[in-house]
Amino acid sequence: MTQSAEADRANAPEPAKGVYVYGILPGDIEMTSDRAGVGDPPGQVRIVRSEKLAALVSDIDATHPLGTPDDLRAHKAILDDSATDVPVLPMRFGAVMATEDSVIDELLAPNDKEFSRALDDLEDRREYVLKGRYVEQAVLESALSQNKEAARLAAEIRGGDADATRETRILFGQLISELVAEQRAQDTQVVQKAMAKHCVASVIREPTHELDAVHIAYLLESGQEDHLDQVVRELGANWEGQIELEVHGPQAAYDFVGLSHPGSTA
Repeated sequence: MTQSAEADRANAPEPAKGVYVYGILPGDIEMTSDRAGVGDPPGQVRIVRSEKLAALVSDIDATHPLGTPDDLRAHKAILDDSATDVPVLPMRFGAVMATEDSVIDELLAPNDKEFSRALDDLEDRREYVLKGRYVEQAVLESALSQNKEAARLAAEIRGGDADATRETRILFGQLISELVAEQRAQDTQVVQKAMAKHCVASVIREPTHELDAVHIAYLLESGQEDHLDQVVRELGANWEGQIELEVHGPQAAYDFVGLSHPGSTA
């Protein structure tokens, strides 16, 4: 390396640092394992404490943009793993503050009572997400057998030239989407009725796919997981061949707390 290159390297500015905040926990929590966080290179996850609260954080290079699939997975995995043992208030993805002191002085201390109350509300409670997806062939068969207009449009399309039947195909697709939406609303209510006495709260999520049948987040107390399993088994038997059900969780209570952040979004 030349003297000029060495001088340039020595005089190069240090990369801008930031403290990424994953979530808020009770102040007496202890780290039980090492974990890499978001960013490139990923920082080591650690705890920053105030008097009664703690925050899960890691250092990041603030000049490096966040938002890769690995970043998103790391953010969620860290929160979900924490939520299996203790209540946690998840921060939205991208919560970055300047220093550890700013995490304490600008986030934890000013919100001590609010965050503590929210953590108390989540004590021994976890979020689970029930998701169901229609079996496509079953949806089509049901539509054709129960809806005369759908059957008529399908007959016009069958065997026809793709260009000549383009408008008909569009109308048929729109009608199927409407029928699926109607059925989704009915099936969602079936699930909600079955879970009404077995959850603390629920949030109906927007569908993420045109064939989504149900997409509901449930906040469950410890012990209510067995009721959810039973409901899923019974509904799965009733909907066999029509709807495929799956449960995700336990996970952080994303749908039941709403934390913004005073830092920047990287």
